Amino acid sequence: MNVQPSSAGKVHAILVHGMGRTPVSMLLLSRRLRAAGITTHLFGYSAAFERWQPCLQRLRKFIASRAGDERFIMVGHSLGCVLTRGVLPLLDRAPEMAFLLAPPTRASSYAIKLSRWRLFRLITGEMGQLLASQDFMDSLPMPSIPLHVYAGIKGPRGSWTPFGDEPNDGILSVGEVQLGTLPLHLLPTIHTVIMNSRQVARDIVATVKSS
Repeated sequence: MNVQPSSAGKVHAILVHGMGRTPVSMLLLSRRLRAAGITTHLFGYSAAFERWQPCLQRLRKFIASRAGDERFIMVGHSLGCVLTRGVLPLLDRAPEMAFLLAPPTRASSYAIKLSRWRLFRLITGEMGQLLASQDFMDSLPMPSIPLHVYAGIKGPRGSWTPFGDEPNDGILSVGEVQLGTLPLHLLPTIHTVIMNSRQVARDIVATVKSS
């Protein structure tokens, strides 16, 4: 991607991957942001082995140690967006903005269905179960910082799919990504690779440079 480094001073980006993934899934996005002069930090966690509150506290300390007193933004994918929303009230200093890639914003229909299966509960742990809880999703604070929300629309559609004719990314429908009245950036991609969209990297770089 041909972008020039930002002239607005050093900016850190905290990247938080999705459930069942590792920081490796964010490496391409990280490389593109670094090429534009943004310093990236990849937070890793395991939904299968970590509980919600301890993970939030670890993320809080990670952000404080990496960003210090310098400018920073947050970039989350899927469950990483939920962790981002959860950690914001715990921070001593808020990020300038957050980019949420395919964020579950209400109890996921997929998570609700799969939560009945013991294997799913073992693989996804407490955090996977929380994604199936509407009460939990409703309890997440609405961030007061500028948010940029992205949804994929290349998932299958039709009467034979769980989504019917509603645009979706194969895991979440557009309605399950919509956060309040915030505008959505719709991308021709699917849930698992939305972070690799060149448009996401371009938008992050352009927004940081203009801030």
